Amino acid sequence: MAEFETPALRPYPEIPPIEIGVMAHSKPFYAKEDHQQKIGFPGELIDNWQQAAVDKMGELVDNSRALRVFLDSCVKCGACTDKCHYYIGTSDPKNMPVARQDLFRSVYRRYYTLAGKYFPSLVGARDMDQSVLDEWYSYFHQCSQCRRCSVYCPYGIDTAEISMAAREIMDSIGVGQKYCNEIIGKAQTIGNNLGLPEPALADTLEGLEEDIEDETGVTVRMPLDEKGADILLVTPSADFFAEPHVDGLIGYAKVFHQAGLSWTLSSHASEAANFGMFIGSYDNMQKLALRVREAALELGVKRIVFGECGHAWRVAYNFLNTLAGPFDFLDPNYPLPQHVCEVTYDLIQRNALRLDPSANDDMVLTFHDSCNV
Repeated sequence: MAEFETPALRPYPEIPPIEIGVMAHSKPFYAKEDHQQKIGFPGELIDNWQQAAVDKMGELVDNSRALRVFLDSCVKCGACTDKCHYYIGTSDPKNMPVARQDLFRSVYRRYYTLAGKYFPSLVGARDMDQSVLDEWYSYFHQCSQCRRCSVYCPYGIDTAEISMAAREIMDSIGVGQKYCNEIIGKAQTIGNNLGLPEPALADTLEGLEEDIEDETGVTVRMPLDEKGADILLVTPSADFFAEPHVDGLIGYAKVFHQAGLSWTLSSHASEAANFGMFIGSYDNMQKLALRVREAALELGVKRIVFGECGHAWRVAYNFLNTLAGPFDFLDPNYPLPQHVCEVTYDLIQRNALRLDPSANDDMVLTFHDSCNV
């Protein structure tokens, strides 16, 4: 098991003093032409990109009433300012959620509000130019879209939605980031973010089966592409090999084995994390979500269970039915989607798992409520 140093718990959080521009230099690697084009975006910065960016902003605002409300309703109350871990960790004021929003809001006001068109300096409106694009690329990629700020906002403004919109605008004019866009291309063609083909995945699962048997003396299967199974488990590809994620997958297999559940993984949809959300592209989100639907149909399963991944669950819970539904071919007695924690809790409540508390009586345990569940 991985070793972690537990930070000291203080009676009150320590909010750092402001350091203006301290993170202005921080930005991800730019996506290569191939990474962009594979997922439907221009390979380089397009001509007349300023107008194209403004037009795309207008399209997104027109198509999302929520986005328009988020841009129009902020009263600068400050409730969100110290809630972002990026601000707490960096001290850069533009990592305050309200300031990050204003990077987008200032351009919105310039082109889509009356006051911004005629009195831009009075309302903080800015033209879309290279300096703004540089700020966007830096600070909108210093947001993990955790939505903690929206929990504390009295108006429910979701900075994650604004970050998604900004990233989609940048992608649409040819300025994408390498990490997400390269990963999306792999997931759309191979089935997972790591680019693990089916033979490599099968070999990995076989190795994990051997590890479980060596540890416990019990033969626990990790089935792959098994038609007729009741459950399709869709889990992040990090669970296949990375520490400590692999312990999660081993745990799922043990729980399913002990409860006698029929389940399988899919090589076609071997990725729960949907990075289309990270770049704000609903088209790419849908392409990845449809792989889950296709796998469920091909394997003939009765329900779909998602492994632990905060953003994967957010896409599944909020968007799966809209992006890839209807799922009327599944068993209606189970929720769609279903989180593995929900499955485990139900098994415990029904006494379908035999637990031995003495096995862990040397530890003090707590349950960290899973991300976005």
